Amino acid sequence: MFFLLFVSIVILQRLMEVVIARRNEKKMLAAGAFEAGASHYPFMIALHVSFFLSLITEVLVFERVISPLFLWLFVLFLLVQGLRVWCLASLGQFWNTKIIILPGANVVKKGPYQFIRHPNYLIVCTEILLLPLMFQAYFTAICFTLLNFAMLAVRIPTEEKALMEATNYSKEFKKKVSGIIPNDQQH
Repeated sequence: MFFLLFVSIVILQRLMEVVIARRNEKKMLAAGAFEAGASHYPFMIALHVSFFLSLITEVLVFERVISPLFLWLFVLFLLVQGLRVWCLASLGQFWNTKIIILPGANVVKKGPYQFIRHPNYLIVCTEILLLPLMFQAYFTAICFTLLNFAMLAVRIPTEEKALMEATNYSKEFKKKVSGIIPNDQQH
């Protein structure tokens, strides 16, 4: 079945990314990095695993079929995958599924990071919406989009706080960050 093959490829891609993340984590920790937000990380893993379980269950149990807009959604999905690889390549050893911060490091301001602060999170939000829509799994699309927004409401502030405290993040993103940091706390 096309759906199972397609989802299996996406899951394999995610598993390869976990291997890359673990390799990067070891390098960063050896260089003196620390993890921020460890308490919410298991919930994020549960969210992503549950997303795939929900998608597979909804499509198979409720016999969802390929969307009439599949071709357009698939093209968009491929573009998003290109952006995902661009994010990963731009961050290099700093890319991770965890929030791993190297004190004193200069934040990455190349690739998509020169345009927005968290392009990878935008990509994940888009994927969580696109994958189910490609197969008309509307419950999964709506439910996990909302759950992911809730997760990012915790994760992004945690990541930004750690970056501001340990790197040149505030300086590099001064124009974008200055509105949320009191003037006496800016570096």
